[in-house]
Amino acid sequence: QVQLVESGGGLVQPGGSLRLSCAASGFSLNWYAIGWFRQAPGKEREAVSCISSNDAGTYYADSVQGRFTISRDYDKNTVYLQMNSLNPEDTAVYYCAAGSSWPGAYVPKTTSEYEYWGMGIQVTVSS
Repeated sequence: QVQLVESGGGLVQPGGSLRLSCAASGFSLNWYAIGWFRQAPGKEREAVSCISSNDAGTYYADSVQGRFTISRDYDKNTVYLQMNSLNPEDTAVYYCAAGSSWPGAYVPKTTSEYEYWGMGIQVTVSS
């Protein structure tokens, strides 16, 4: 069974850090582009950070540039999102997604470009 499972979310104070993990089971993340998306109440799901299937290309939303870092561990079949200097505007449900149709350095950034999705995990930034 193909699954993506997010972990590492929770409640953190402004200025704090969290590292989200996205573990794949039932398939290998090799050759998949991976995206981290988030959705706040009343807002559309938006791409936060994405990485191409060959890791040569990355994307960061302007709002997280310089604060978030996406990375991949092939041995653990897991992708991470390191989030630093968190602020209340980062509060949302975070989803990871995998897309197999995008070889090379192309970085898909829209939800329709990904076929596998995790269930999401809550991140709350509050004092």
